[in-house]
Amino acid sequence: MKLSSTLVALAIASTLGACTKRTEPPGGAGTCYHVQVTKEGLKYNPLPSKQPDLEHCAAALEAMRIQFLNMGGNQTEIAGAYQASFIFLQSTGIYVSTSWEGNRFPALVRSGDGRLVVPGAMPMSPGN
Repeated sequence: MKLSSTLVALAIASTLGACTKRTEPPGGAGTCYHVQVTKEGLKYNPLPSKQPDLEHCAAALEAMRIQFLNMGGNQTEIAGAYQASFIFLQSTGIYVSTSWEGNRFPALVRSGDGRLVVPGAMPMSPGN
């Protein structure tokens, strides 16, 4: 009896796992995208220049975000995509994920003066 209930639990868990929505980004080599959320879903707008890697794409998106803010915009958080990774530019830093709904991992964090640095690069203050 115990084995059958375990099998039922495993079957339910695998069924629920298969139903989890997982939106993956486009994988075009060198193409950096600005991602917009629309009523129809995600819209991928390619940036005009090719980028050699994810870090350069994130920098191009950050430059675009700052330019929009300087022009009077108010959107402080934006998203992008580069070769099978989503990039999320947030007030605390830049995060990456392999899916829109998945866990986001820090790629760069903001220092006290707003610069983007590698996590752990800034020394801790003596009180921390």
